[in-house]
Amino acid sequence: MFKSNHKQSKTIKHILKNIHIIQTEILSDNWYVLKKITYHGTNPDGSTVTQSRETYDRGNGATILLFNKQSQTVILTRQFRMPTYINGNDGGYLIECCAGLLDKDNPEDCIKRETEEETGYRVSSVEKVFEAYMSPGSVTEILYFFIAEYSGDIKVNNGGGLFEENENIEVMEIPFFNALQMIKTGEIKDGKTIMLLQYAQINNLIN
Repeated sequence: MFKSNHKQSKTIKHILKNIHIIQTEILSDNWYVLKKITYHGTNPDGSTVTQSRETYDRGNGATILLFNKQSQTVILTRQFRMPTYINGNDGGYLIECCAGLLDKDNPEDCIKRETEEETGYRVSSVEKVFEAYMSPGSVTEILYFFIAEYSGDIKVNNGGGLFEENENIEVMEIPFFNALQMIKTGEIKDGKTIMLLQYAQINNLIN
């Protein structure tokens, strides 16, 4: 039986129980779906509370870090993101790992499709490493994280995204050490990308 050497942390529980949704109002479905949810809950002392929260449902997604052990490089993308532009980020352009919404695919099929569309690399095998909610205070999306090795042999086109979806994606091959430094300098600000680069560092994927 596993025994921890650390003392058990003491927590004060303020957990809302018996959640019951009493009203759902659609505020917008112009692009994705923004809802206002009103619900009841029970406090630890037995009292009840009514609260309202807004949720934004854009579906679930997948993301991947492509890495090459021999050249010690990773494949990242760069594209315009309106929300970051509004928030004052360097012209709105973000350096990111390849990613996309699942639509009706499972996560593995989705990320293989997105990898080829965005980067031009056709990966046959991917490894799921974890999954995470990226902004659970307001966004319903859960993101599935993958890694895969790449080489020039599996490059089938130049990538860049789909023309019919008005995608204009720059494909970047960056030394892994440089990518880690770009987190420190602020050149890489995207959360999913930081998580995957740090996963690669912690697990010594590229040495």
